[in-house]
Amino acid sequence: MARPVLELADILREHGPAWREANRGHVSLEQLKVMSAIERCRTAALGGHVARCENPACGHTHVAFNSCRDRHCPKCQAAASRRWLFDREAELLPVPYFHVVYTLPGKLRDIAYQNKRVVYALLMKAAAETTLAIAANPKRLGARIGVTVVLHTWGSTLAHHPHVHMIVPGGGLSPDGSRWVACRSNFLVHVNLLARLFSGRMLAMLADAHEAGRLAFFNAHAGLADKTAFKRFLAPLRRIKWVVYCKAPFAGPKQVLRYLSRYTHRVAISNSRLVAADDAGVAFRWKDYRIVGPDRWKTMRLPPHEFIRRFLQHVLPKGLHRIRHYGLFANASRAENIAKARALLGAEPPAANPQQQPDVPPDAPRAAPCPRPRCGARMIVIEVFARGCEPSWRPTPARCDTS
Repeated sequence: MARPVLELADILREHGPAWREANRGHVSLEQLKVMSAIERCRTAALGGHVARCENPACGHTHVAFNSCRDRHCPKCQAAASRRWLFDREAELLPVPYFHVVYTLPGKLRDIAYQNKRVVYALLMKAAAETTLAIAANPKRLGARIGVTVVLHTWGSTLAHHPHVHMIVPGGGLSPDGSRWVACRSNFLVHVNLLARLFSGRMLAMLADAHEAGRLAFFNAHAGLADKTAFKRFLAPLRRIKWVVYCKAPFAGPKQVLRYLSRYTHRVAISNSRLVAADDAGVAFRWKDYRIVGPDRWKTMRLPPHEFIRRFLQHVLPKGLHRIRHYGLFANASRAENIAKARALLGAEPPAANPQQQPDVPPDAPRAAPCPRPRCGARMIVIEVFARGCEPSWRPTPARCDTS
């Protein structure tokens, strides 16, 4: 894959120092670490290795720098996504899968930003518990289901827009575990029902968190520290319609994996969406979801400091897991539940892949095919250099055809 002409790292290297100075004292340690990691990603600052083609007639030499492996870096999430998807592929069931989206109302977004660790966790928990509870209701599906929840905090324009994407299989185990209960092939649960239960659960969880002193309020929201004021703040949210969306089921397991590969390890903005950057601003593509068709893709230009601010507001607190599994897919009993579901569905367990490679870090030096056309030989590591050091070997210069 060709390297993008413009990368997020280029923007942070060019404008990051001035942004840090202008916002001194107002930047979190996590945000500073993310900036530093992305700026140094795949540069000599992190070390790397040199590989040379074993074919003497070719002798192509390539220098590979190590990646930062930060979960907010657009260059580092592809390998992490592939490893995660390999594990999930073995767990897919031969049933329809649905895509459900739960969105936090706009009035709560500032509260969520000031309390990321608490509110994001409550958002994922409330969405999961809502889906599990309605599915378990004998008047609905009457089954124990499993869900995979992925937290996103951004909209297409990098605005703060917390929501969760959820993958839900079309069915679950009966309460006694003796049979598989399937839902209708084109319908899971009505979204209005999901929205009503979700809003009630989320507001109750926020009230409990406030009562326990787990929420902090700053600036214009400082007055919400008072219990009565917070109750008045939440009251209108009980009367509005919360946005919950359930898409049509996927066509099959391959489509589920394709979806997961796009969403699970996505960052706020990918390098492919960046168009141009200079002192006047950063231009990037964004999708207008109000429009259907090719015209929905538009270009937005922001001042460099505003672009960096918008990107950094999506840095997650250290240790907060943005991919979580609930119900049948909960980590403690996932393997057992999936095996039981496969047995009840009459599905064969996935065959072991004899060519499966051990899980190694993406930067670990290893043999790879030579990128030169018509060569096909292996690239052999001939040097490993440490952080902050330069390799003694240099990559092969481009050859000009003078014939």
